[in-house]
Amino acid sequence: MNESSKEIITSVSYFILLGFSSSPEMQLLYFGIFSISYTLTLMGNATIACAVRWDRRLHTPMYIFLGNFSLLEIVYVTTTVPNMLANFLSTTKSISFVSCFAQFYFFFSFGCDEAFYLCIMAFDRYLAICHPLHYPRIMTKQLYTGLAILGWSGGFIFFLAPVILISRLPFCGPNIIDHFICDPVPLMMLACSEDSITQFIFSTLNVITMIGTFLFVLCSYTLVILSVLRMPSTASKHKAFSTCASHLAVVILFFGSVMIMYIGTGSGHPVEKQKIITIFYSVITPLLNPLIYSLRNKEMKAALRKIFRI
Repeated sequence: MNESSKEIITSVSYFILLGFSSSPEMQLLYFGIFSISYTLTLMGNATIACAVRWDRRLHTPMYIFLGNFSLLEIVYVTTTVPNMLANFLSTTKSISFVSCFAQFYFFFSFGCDEAFYLCIMAFDRYLAICHPLHYPRIMTKQLYTGLAILGWSGGFIFFLAPVILISRLPFCGPNIIDHFICDPVPLMMLACSEDSITQFIFSTLNVITMIGTFLFVLCSYTLVILSVLRMPSTASKHKAFSTCASHLAVVILFFGSVMIMYIGTGSGHPVEKQKIITIFYSVITPLLNPLIYSLRNKEMKAALRKIFRI
């Protein structure tokens, strides 16, 4: 019994990522579009990270968090896009069992880290706007360094257990994933037996991470908006809102698409719609973030002009 069980568990050594079903010509077109998108994402986020690193005027907690967030975007898209580009040119579209679960772990861990960083940035804006006199005393170097480390490591702790549990499910075939990434939902559907405990743990962690972080950001900005509305000066109100507008735009883009996919009715959508939603938060949002932050922020635009000598 033990030998047959072991044989079933190890019978699948690789998976097939179908990606977007289309003609070879369309696959080449997709390759071109996503190659350009990936390159622009790397360039845009790297530029913001370098601006924060090189311009001493940006050596404040708000911009340090933004610089880390930009670096996080780079590694986040790199967990999936290069493999997706390779599959556009591949006839087999295969990914090994270990590589599939490694992609799953890193993609969701970095995605969870993004949610944590949005919370950290919201908390920073709450302190700066609602408690400006106490901000320097509270947001010390030790605190923002600790928050930055937590933002990078939190997701890896949260998603370690689900990845281990799902990887230990019995995969005895089929091995075709109708997606362009190793997403946990279709992975669990391929398992030969249903494990309600694993599904419960994964769903619970998703709800805790997404709903919890979203509510934290929502509460932070509700308090910020109430504080801004009480400001007597119109100029002060405009300045406060301008520092938060870009962050709010990123929050809406990220949390909106992720919640539709994993917490709302996303799992009930047709497969092609699920792929489009995944493209939105895994490719489009990291591409737009540098534009949002640079176009809506005077200090960032000044730093970028200095870098490019404009």
